[in-house]
Amino acid sequence: MTSVHTSALGQDGPTAVGTRKPGVPGGPPEPPERPIAWSMLSRALSVPLILGLVCFLPAVIAAQPGNGVRDTAYWLQLVLTCYAGARLATMILSTRRRLLQGVFWMFVYIAMGVAPFAQVVIGQTPTPMVGPRQDLVTAVAMVLVGCAAYDLGALLASRRPLRRRAPSARGSGGGPAVAHPLRLRLLVLLAFTASAFYVLKLGGPAVFFASRQEINETVAASGVVTEGSNVGSAFLKGFGQVPALLALLFYTRRLATSYRARRRPSTVLVWVALAALNLLVNNPISNARYWFLTVVVAFVFAAFPSSAAVYRTVLTAGVVGALVLFPYADRFRYEEGSQRSVQSTSVFDPLVTKDYDQMVMFANTISWVDTRGHTYGRQLAGSGLFFVPRAVWSGKPEDTGVRVGQWMGLRMTNLSAPLWTEFWVDLGAAGMIGGMALIGYGSARTDRRYALAVTRAGPGPGSVLAIAAPLIAGYTFILLRGPLLQAAGKLAIAALCLVAISTFRERRAGRRR
Repeated sequence: MTSVHTSALGQDGPTAVGTRKPGVPGGPPEPPERPIAWSMLSRALSVPLILGLVCFLPAVIAAQPGNGVRDTAYWLQLVLTCYAGARLATMILSTRRRLLQGVFWMFVYIAMGVAPFAQVVIGQTPTPMVGPRQDLVTAVAMVLVGCAAYDLGALLASRRPLRRRAPSARGSGGGPAVAHPLRLRLLVLLAFTASAFYVLKLGGPAVFFASRQEINETVAASGVVTEGSNVGSAFLKGFGQVPALLALLFYTRRLATSYRARRRPSTVLVWVALAALNLLVNNPISNARYWFLTVVVAFVFAAFPSSAAVYRTVLTAGVVGALVLFPYADRFRYEEGSQRSVQSTSVFDPLVTKDYDQMVMFANTISWVDTRGHTYGRQLAGSGLFFVPRAVWSGKPEDTGVRVGQWMGLRMTNLSAPLWTEFWVDLGAAGMIGGMALIGYGSARTDRRYALAVTRAGPGPGSVLAIAAPLIAGYTFILLRGPLLQAAGKLAIAALCLVAISTFRERRAGRRR
């Protein structure tokens, strides 16, 4: 038998909580099950939670007055909402924390389920639908099929045992990636240097507490944005924000899992300085709400790496926050006097007048593809090669949302392009199903690897995956909303930083930090 350890908050070392059989002979053990007391509490909460997500909320929306037509789109949207609600309830009540899958179903339930269902019932959408009603029916059906494909991919991943690579003869290259102490210090240095350049380039700290409109205008006037290309702006913002966040996450995990680290003034002072730096460059005033949501989710999961209660609270509170708070969280987006006023007579009105345009944009994209044809990988290639300037690649594709918005004749083209849409534009229904199945498979495998990383790691920063998974979980909101071209920059910078500080050498047992 193999002892399974977990790092508890406030302890200097791991604490044995039980034994389980290894997942495979010679491989790592599966994460331990939760205590019986919590299992009983989960069963007690399961009935009201499932009824609330699957039955009560959809019924309340269906009872709202409106001009919506109860046609095929209505019933498909109701099925999608209930399906996503049931899967979200499963994630919340699960005995294991599934970060990526939980955030995925939270997004689907709100942005592809509840909000579009309210739009169908009330008969109003945030963005006009230019195509026939049948395109909306197709969009809802394809999202539903894509969710089923995601579940299938996750199921296949759960059936495949996790295998650990055997160490090489030199004792390196066989273990999981861990943060190299010296490289982590270099990451901290990079964070302060890049963020300082970012702040100075934009004219000082004051602009970061003005508005998103003002900071975007400052970036445009800084000289890093060339005509027809935003690559310079993406790198300026990315390196000014991402290393600072990653460094904070690593030091947060170190303090959360190591009593020795909390007693070191140098470690605490570095964490305080990084926290202050992030309050400047990653604050909710000058940044998009989705990015700030990424910061919050990643920080919470890094600070409480083993807390099932925090995981469940994040998913549950996320639903409430998305319905009630998120539509009103852009009060700092515009300068005083140019801010959009929000007038609401119902809690569901913001869902049909503001941010949740994902489903209707999928329908509009289907209409656009019907007139222009599929791009057969061109859009995804543009997202993957986001760093190539348009001066070098004159035919570089624009954001999918921008292209569809221009085709629709809209002046404001900052529109969403959910992940289902990106696959549909390039590869059609077959590509969308395959792509969502791969996403589900990768999410489930990452969740299982993450569970092992936080349970078998001792004090200190530990496995790089213990930081990467919370960051990806928070960034999932941006990736799922799209467009991918806008989301690729910061994700690539984060991956570059994580690879740079990683080492694959096996840590010796009993080694102290």
